[in-house]
Amino acid sequence: MMKACLLYFPDCKEPANRLAHFLQIESDQIQIHHFPDGESLITLPERLPECVIIYESLNNPNQKLIELLFAARGARNSKVKNLILIAPYLAYMRQDKCFRPGQVVSQKVIGTFLSELFDSLITIDAHLHRINNLSQILPGCRAINLTTSALTANFIVEHFPYAPFLLGPDEESLQWVAGIAKNAGLEYGVCKKIRYGDKNVNVTLPNVNLRNRHVILIDDIASTGYTLAAAAQELRKSGINHIDCIITHALFAKGALKLLKESGIKHIITSDTISHSTNKIFIAPIVAKALEDLV
Repeated sequence: MMKACLLYFPDCKEPANRLAHFLQIESDQIQIHHFPDGESLITLPERLPECVIIYESLNNPNQKLIELLFAARGARNSKVKNLILIAPYLAYMRQDKCFRPGQVVSQKVIGTFLSELFDSLITIDAHLHRINNLSQILPGCRAINLTTSALTANFIVEHFPYAPFLLGPDEESLQWVAGIAKNAGLEYGVCKKIRYGDKNVNVTLPNVNLRNRHVILIDDIASTGYTLAAAAQELRKSGINHIDCIITHALFAKGALKLLKESGIKHIITSDTISHSTNKIFIAPIVAKALEDLV
């Protein structure tokens, strides 16, 4: 590996340092000062190698994106030749189509923005539906979309030895629950969902006998938590009381964690794509491996 360093934003300190340890390279925190008027001052280390990895997960993206812009331009001004972004959670992937006249397709805008700043980008389980891969929205940037399927499957096999049933809370979760189930050698299914609003959903369980089974709900993202909670409530109505959930990206809007616990979910487990107290699945090994070809 050529000489490189890893720079991270403050909210990613722990996962970034886990990755730096795997890579056996130096890491340093990007310093941010917020002025009273809301503007940001970004300070990078005075000297940088030719290859720099910037680590920032893009939950709460609006302020983070402008600060990421400053950091990337600052690195380029320091003669960095190979600039890599690790964005374990990649924001604005949801809006991939103009559903109503006048809507801006934010996925394409953010993809172009990041591709103009970075030579390469690594993300985890990007929320993609109508495109096959990230290269379609990141022109000229080497984009890698990793998955936590194998990591999650290994975690389930190690910690839940009694062959749980894996259940996706809606049709969109199929690609994640199927991948994990294949890796773990477990049965799986998905619910059907009708959404009436951000906090109003109706969930129907699959036609599978789950009585006396341990069910693990699987999803890539939990924001409000209402879909997972609705699925858990339906499971409890069916007499299923042993319910856990595993989520890749713990966005967790205000009140979401409380809602999930009150719905009857016993253990809430997340990956460290977004730093949270529920993190138990760590992505450093797969990110380190992906970086081998980039650094």
